[in-house]
Amino acid sequence: MAPKVLVSDKLSETAVQIFRDRGIDVDFMPELGKDKEKLAEVIGQYDGLAIRSATKVTPTILEAATNLKVVGRAGIGTDNVDKEAASKKGVIVMNTPFGNMITTAEHAIAMMFAVARQIPEASASTHAGKWEKSKFMGVELTNKTLGVIGAGNIGGIVCDRARGLKMKVIAFDPFLSQEKADKMGVEKIDDLDDLLTRADFITLHVPLTDGTRNILSRENLAKTKKGVRIINCARGGLVDEEALAELLKSGHVAGAAFDVFSEEPAKENPLFNLPNVVCTPHLGAATTEAQENVALQVAEQMSNYLLTGAVENALNMPSVTAEEAKVMGPWIKLAEHLGAFAGQMTDEPIKAVNILYDGVAADMNLNALNCAAIAGIMKKANPDVNMVSAPVIAKERGIKISTTNQDKSGAFDGYVKITVVTEKMERSVAGTVFSDGKPRFIQIKGINIDAEVGAHMLYTTNEDVPGIIGTLGQTMGANGVNIANFTLGRSEVGGGAIALLYVDDSVPAPVIEDLCKTGMFKQVKPLVFDVA
Repeated sequence: MAPKVLVSDKLSETAVQIFRDRGIDVDFMPELGKDKEKLAEVIGQYDGLAIRSATKVTPTILEAATNLKVVGRAGIGTDNVDKEAASKKGVIVMNTPFGNMITTAEHAIAMMFAVARQIPEASASTHAGKWEKSKFMGVELTNKTLGVIGAGNIGGIVCDRARGLKMKVIAFDPFLSQEKADKMGVEKIDDLDDLLTRADFITLHVPLTDGTRNILSRENLAKTKKGVRIINCARGGLVDEEALAELLKSGHVAGAAFDVFSEEPAKENPLFNLPNVVCTPHLGAATTEAQENVALQVAEQMSNYLLTGAVENALNMPSVTAEEAKVMGPWIKLAEHLGAFAGQMTDEPIKAVNILYDGVAADMNLNALNCAAIAGIMKKANPDVNMVSAPVIAKERGIKISTTNQDKSGAFDGYVKITVVTEKMERSVAGTVFSDGKPRFIQIKGINIDAEVGAHMLYTTNEDVPGIIGTLGQTMGANGVNIANFTLGRSEVGGGAIALLYVDDSVPAPVIEDLCKTGMFKQVKPLVFDVA
């Protein structure tokens, strides 16, 4: 059955057609997002939900979304999606951070021109029939120093455009390397105070986080160069608006241009009606091209995930490209199987999970493999868990996850080994993917084996003594249980031994009891794996 997507906000018809062209069943109801009761009634029918800002994806909506796998936001901001609730529900939340980068950067440049030359006020004055040529004396941008706080995607474009305007660009960004700064042609600033004291113009291009909130605080604004002009087209809450208003009135700050505000919609604000303050209603991404770009991008991303498993621009799960998904598919399945084995064999509370990646496995997307392994482990306690929700649940339970990667160290091109740690014991299981693309168990409890993974399996431990194979075969045969594959392993002659049987159907409880009664086995454990 084809995946089904609901578009509950105003996306372009072209974007909706992308879903149809990819073979996805799509319902286009652009006004539905405003009706939360109606949305809750119908959301259970859909695998995907495509939105803009009008639809609020609340815990109530998510609770009703019994089949939902992905929410796609056409745009950057996802404040209208409860990402924590989505993660617990196992729903991927995607956005489109690149579709409106140029548009937002251009708006910042336009706002910088507007405040430098007092264009809005001059325009209003001229419309009013005045000719106040001497009143609106502006400043040139050429040879001025632009301080860019945040030189990522959008900030990087602003740096490029500003250099084209012959401005000297200095950038403060903890994630900006010296090599990247040199390539961009900007001066990397390691101390924010240095930027504040040198910049003629300051523009912000960072997300709103605990670390960036009020980054231009009252204290930091006081450090700025007299006559500075400040532009914020990023996020409200980055600047202390009350303090900025005071500095504008005193003349310390010569002008400001704001597209975003601490409270939106902004009906009142300390910056309103001050001279040489340019304000726009969050127009950064509001161009025809940008709105079309993000709509097309979210349709492609959601389609790719629902049809191929590729994860792009997800906020609550590691991204996996379509190419990675093809190569990693068997390894992701292996990680899940290994986790499922360890989880089903562990009855005590898990304290920690240690995952070792060897050889080719170590060069893959380890975050995605980790999520698959943790999902496998958690399935025993919660069958509905998936790669999105598993890390959240593990964190809530205080399970510590650690990973190690190493160069090829054995007979296999690569392998994955999972060790589960409880208060009383450690249990390890390792596996690899053969050239046929099928996952194999290659080691359990330190004992080497070669076992294909089946939907229904039986695991036994015993001393290495004669009669084990016969007992297993006779008991299974007498109860009508067909063995598809039988694997044995031992630590040493006469030492500990294991058997792993791949059977056609689940092993009935009476068969388990019969095997236990023989007295030949220390442990008899039926196992179930999702091999679909």
